[in-house]
Amino acid sequence: MSVIVVARLFPKPGMTADYLQVYARFAGAVHAEHGCELYAAHEAPDGTIVMIEKWDSQADLDAHLRAPHVAEYRDARQPFEERAPELQVLTAFPAGDAARGAL
Repeated sequence: MSVIVVARLFPKPGMTADYLQVYARFAGAVHAEHGCELYAAHEAPDGTIVMIEKWDSQADLDAHLRAPHVAEYRDARQPFEERAPELQVLTAFPAGDAARGAL
């Protein structure tokens, strides 16, 4: 079963665009990872960034978190980061229409 991650990222005030530029530099490498079904950034009205990720398995997510380019991404975004991200790892509860009941 797929693993869903919702992460809320906190750029410093006025630095959301800089933060997103860093994300854009590394997104392709993440998209190429084994098991990556979705890795997408969304800007919220308050300037925070909400990441929605979908991985084939917990093992794929674990490998992602250990990937060298993920460590580089963390280091590169740090100057623009107000505080550490908040992450939630979720298990889908599909219901109703299979195409609409889960990510």
